[in-house]
Amino acid sequence: MEHKFSPKALEEARVLFAQPCDFLRGAAALDDIPPTRAPEIAFAGRSNVGKSSLVNALTGRTTLARVSNTPGRTREINFFLLGSRLMLADLPGYGYARVSKEQSARWTELVFAYLRGRPNLRRVVLLIDARRGLLEHDVEVMDLLDKAAVSYQIVLTKMDKLKPQELRETEINVAVVAAKHGAAHPEILGTSSVSGEGIPELRAALAMLAGR
Repeated sequence: MEHKFSPKALEEARVLFAQPCDFLRGAAALDDIPPTRAPEIAFAGRSNVGKSSLVNALTGRTTLARVSNTPGRTREINFFLLGSRLMLADLPGYGYARVSKEQSARWTELVFAYLRGRPNLRRVVLLIDARRGLLEHDVEVMDLLDKAAVSYQIVLTKMDKLKPQELRETEINVAVVAAKHGAAHPEILGTSSVSGEGIPELRAALAMLAGR
């Protein structure tokens, strides 16, 4: 899974993500979402896919986003402002079996309203556990993003847990499904918050959006 960015692009992205990154607020309702003029990137994924760990790895911090071993704990959209240039939104995890249908419906309502009402939203980063590939709830969220007409990019997490051939097979299988979704970005990236693999490349891809 090789993605080429110039040394200059990688360095500019490193500098951007080394800027102060401040937690603004958690929003449990649409009225709580903070206004912003900065370009915005949202992170979505199943519970325990590694969203908080990835946000921490991207910003070079260990405690910016709270990492929980309890799936389904996060119920809010958490907003972080990166160097006054980029807003990061950590969406609540989905797909946890112990979450009631009512809670799941509230998640869908809040997230869909956020997606449709955020003009500065440049992209959703949809995280997929590389060990499991696309699951039913992931495809449902892809359908939701298609419906909201929001561009999203699939990023595989925990790639350090797989052998190169296994990772390549997962990437191919995910790409086949993503090709059927109109709002999906064609490029799939792989990351590991543990080893740091793919983090510079993801930073570079996101930094390009900050300049638009």
